[in-house]
Amino acid sequence: MRRGRLALLPLAVLLLGLESVKLPPVPTVASVDLPRYMGRWYIIANIPTSFEKGAHNSVESYELNPDGTISTLFTCRKDSFEGEIKTMKPKAVVRDTANANWGLQFVWPLRVEHLIAYLSPDYSQTIIARTKRDYVWIMARTPEISNGDFETLAAKVAELGYDRSKLERVPQRW
Repeated sequence: MRRGRLALLPLAVLLLGLESVKLPPVPTVASVDLPRYMGRWYIIANIPTSFEKGAHNSVESYELNPDGTISTLFTCRKDSFEGEIKTMKPKAVVRDTANANWGLQFVWPLRVEHLIAYLSPDYSQTIIARTKRDYVWIMARTPEISNGDFETLAAKVAELGYDRSKLERVPQRW
């Protein structure tokens, strides 16, 4: 188990990074009802981390723990729909009273920024962002969304200060 955690250290360091240019904060949603937000989210598009490059059927699932932390499970298939299943299980800690700023811990004591920058009123779509504007995730409760919804969400990603050309659709087939 310890060896597996050590293998995630380079990813955690990459995600944390050292910021040389100060960027404006990413605005987060005003409030998140955590119990309602919990559950399965399909990753529709992202600017992928090195772990996510080539991922298919990417899913992020959240479960609220009695102590207020959030168990997170990321799963995907590597390079194809039949590829090897890859998983990550960071624990999240909510960092603000709006429940929109989380710290994901892949390796102790490092926590990676996870900002809920957009959440549809019906909790069916969300955008997770980072202040560095290096990675972003468009997620939905269903594995597919309409082209119109995708374009709207991609435009929101650009409004947050991301380079939209780096956004990649994640293949989903269930």
